[in-house]
Amino acid sequence: MTEDAPAEAFYEPLGDGRFAATAATAGPWSPGFQHGGPASALIGRAFERHDPVPGTRVARVTVEILAPVPVAELEVAVRTVRPGRRVSLLEGRITHEDRPVVHATAWRIMAAPSRLEPVVHAPAPPDLPGPQRPFGGWPGAHVDGYLSAMEWRVVEGAFGEPGPGTTWARSRVPLVPGEPDTPLVRALTLADSASGIGSQLDLAKWLIINTDLTVALHRDPVGEWLCMHASLDAGPGGSALCHGTLADRSGEVGRVMQTLLVDEPPARS
Repeated sequence: MTEDAPAEAFYEPLGDGRFAATAATAGPWSPGFQHGGPASALIGRAFERHDPVPGTRVARVTVEILAPVPVAELEVAVRTVRPGRRVSLLEGRITHEDRPVVHATAWRIMAAPSRLEPVVHAPAPPDLPGPQRPFGGWPGAHVDGYLSAMEWRVVEGAFGEPGPGTTWARSRVPLVPGEPDTPLVRALTLADSASGIGSQLDLAKWLIINTDLTVALHRDPVGEWLCMHASLDAGPGGSALCHGTLADRSGEVGRVMQTLLVDEPPARS
């Protein structure tokens, strides 16, 4: 186990598409329910392994969160909706005790020819800062799960404080034991943190829960460290929309988007 990480990995494989979630998956709202990052990465891993087609890559994943995902045993299943040599659409779901908790789709697309000249519009990401103090969370946050399983190096803003944010991050543990995380898995593990990194709303005063996550990558990120910049828009009578960018040390690799519920927090007894 990496120092300060709450478990050896996010999941323990049980065979036949079943996985036991560890304490490292627990989100900031409750030790009994998972952060969306590990669950998104788990379905992303399944997409990559499902009937692989040489020369293709998973370019976009959309995850619909149907219910809180418990820190418990889960089952993952994937099927092909639209087969193709160059483009195929995959669909997957995660269930707990036969109840669907996550539905997801992915576009698997043939990799562009190597002679294609790169097209880059985004500015270079900020430098990776040196080591920082362990993340302390915000009042009421559960930090001894996912938040501790990741290493955070904040460039701009702070978790739990209103305002756009930029942070570098990497996972302290693999998704499953003894298996190196793929670039897609690393991106999905981090991406669902966008609304925490970039929220303009005080997380101690408002209940903010994303219903979905979309990650679109125009190239696969390189290296264990990823940089995310995120911000959030919200207004009375509407909902919230969080959007962000993902980059590695060479530059931007893709975009992140979340639709969010904003409500009064439940009264504490």
